[in-house]
Amino acid sequence: MNADPSLTIAVTVLAAICGGIGLLVVTLLRARRRDAQILELLATFGPVAERARSDPRVLLAWHPTAEAARRTFPDAFAAIDQNGTNRFPFGAAQLEAAHARWTTDWLAWERNHDAEYRQKSEAIEAELDRSTGAASQAARARLETLEREKLERYQRRYEEYVQTSRALATLTGETGGPNAGPRAADQAP
Repeated sequence: MNADPSLTIAVTVLAAICGGIGLLVVTLLRARRRDAQILELLATFGPVAERARSDPRVLLAWHPTAEAARRTFPDAFAAIDQNGTNRFPFGAAQLEAAHARWTTDWLAWERNHDAEYRQKSEAIEAELDRSTGAASQAARARLETLEREKLERYQRRYEEYVQTSRALATLTGETGGPNAGPRAADQAP
């Protein structure tokens, strides 16, 4: 059985064309998959990054998920990072801004807390100055209760402030710069 040389050439050319088309299809499917990953990451983390600007605790809650996604889809994150100046979704600038925002919010809360309790205390003290006997004792008891309430509320809020502030400081220390990767301890050897 002798094969016609032109038939052999035609089959070879057809196989090469099919192989080229197959390679092109595989390349296009990979690009589509990467684009879909990028769009999904932007859809997932874009709104989170926006909410984290107003509440740093959102950043703390989502940061581990973002880092896990970064390890799972490194190519998609690399493509996103190329188009921006910071790590997506939480770069050093966002972490530092969140820490500054948290501190500013704490100072504002502390100032308002002091003013609120000062006003309440002054009202009770004025009543105490005008009262005698049982009314005076009741006013003193209310003043003591108010001071205890003020201290307890302050301590609860301060504990929350310190925990969140430390967590933000830890994350800020991890970044090492605007485009730094994960901590060395997190990378495989």
